Amino acid sequence: MNRELATVSAALSGKLITPDDSSYREYRSTYTTVGSPAVVAVPESAGDVAAALLMARERGLPLAVRSGGHGLSGSGTNSEGMVIDLRRMNKITVLNRRKRLVRVEAGARWAQVAEALSPHGLAISSGDHGNVGVGGLATGGGVGWLVRSFGLTVDRIRAVEVMLADGSAVRADASNEPDLLWVMRGAGAGAGIALAFEFEAIELRNVGVAQLIARVDPAGHVLQRLDAALKDAPRELTTALMLSSQDFVTSAFITAVVATDDEHVIRRSIEPLLSIGDVALQQAGITPYTNLVPRQHMHSNMGQMRSSTTNGLITDLTPAAARAIVDMASGPTPAHIQMRSLGGAVSDVDPAATAFPHRHQRSLVIASTFPPYGHEALGRAWEPVAQHTEGAYVNFVSNPDKATFDQIYPGPTGTRVAELWKRYDPEGMLRPGN
Repeated sequence: MNRELATVSAALSGKLITPDDSSYREYRSTYTTVGSPAVVAVPESAGDVAAALLMARERGLPLAVRSGGHGLSGSGTNSEGMVIDLRRMNKITVLNRRKRLVRVEAGARWAQVAEALSPHGLAISSGDHGNVGVGGLATGGGVGWLVRSFGLTVDRIRAVEVMLADGSAVRADASNEPDLLWVMRGAGAGAGIALAFEFEAIELRNVGVAQLIARVDPAGHVLQRLDAALKDAPRELTTALMLSSQDFVTSAFITAVVATDDEHVIRRSIEPLLSIGDVALQQAGITPYTNLVPRQHMHSNMGQMRSSTTNGLITDLTPAAARAIVDMASGPTPAHIQMRSLGGAVSDVDPAATAFPHRHQRSLVIASTFPPYGHEALGRAWEPVAQHTEGAYVNFVSNPDKATFDQIYPGPTGTRVAELWKRYDPEGMLRPGN
């Protein structure tokens, strides 16, 4: 072993997990994908990340990076390569309460972030599950419970501390490496490893939450009426809908979150949802934001939910689009279908301001299948819905390829993303799929 590699091994002492280790099972996989990496590096500092990158380079190991959370795409693990797992880099610091500036290390999970910020009366617009890792979500977009009120997670990023593939640490902000900041907000996986983010948080403690169930007609009129209600709704309202079909009846389970504790605004936001069709209000109330992404969500990710996932963005839910979604939900291929509301604050941002260009669409439709139904079955069932979508979101794609790249990063955005990936990682060491 040469001196450089000996130094690397010393730096990573106690931070490398191999198949012979008893803890390997807890580190080998993501939530959806069972991996078999040759080694998992669990760094605790930027220096450790640089050492792991050097080891991977010197040994010619394929590389995967994950922030320790769900890892829906499965790209956070591999076969016979190295995984850099950032879960130990999870510190959360309020840098400036007056300016609401918060530093979050990439290995934290959103339950930890919500819990740490709650005593300060702050929150960050993030995902909808406490087990989701900060790094993966914040480099891809960030669609969650506060998206119509406060935008995507990437819209709240003011700086990113990045480790480039050559082992150099860079701070990217508006005045220093602005191109790197741009690409890290939406397409970060191919440019560098995000070590920490500086977010501008929001003032928020409590939110209104309502749970509703609606019977969905075969033509999807209920979905269209919901879409129309959201178009005119206060931007405090964000919804997530899950479709379920059983015994020839399709139901929509709707969670409505209103980003305020003002009862008048909550009532004004939710009441129109009761008029979209045959709707039953299960419960409604005011709750701390931490209850939406609770610590109880946090669990080990060991490939326990094997699945294939795809998605598409929709601007106006036409009759044909609504029917196609209902047909898929009730079709012969069992699929888990979700619809997330967009618009509001998301649309305030210039499409060219970040590497997430999809600013005019108002719905995100997500479909997943589970064994024995795999990627091909999902693709066939999804095709009628795909005809009505424009664009896709990187964090809900489990089999990315050139076609999905073009959907996620269309036109000039894709050209710029590809150029910046090549500039910051010329060898493609970090590039998805490499």
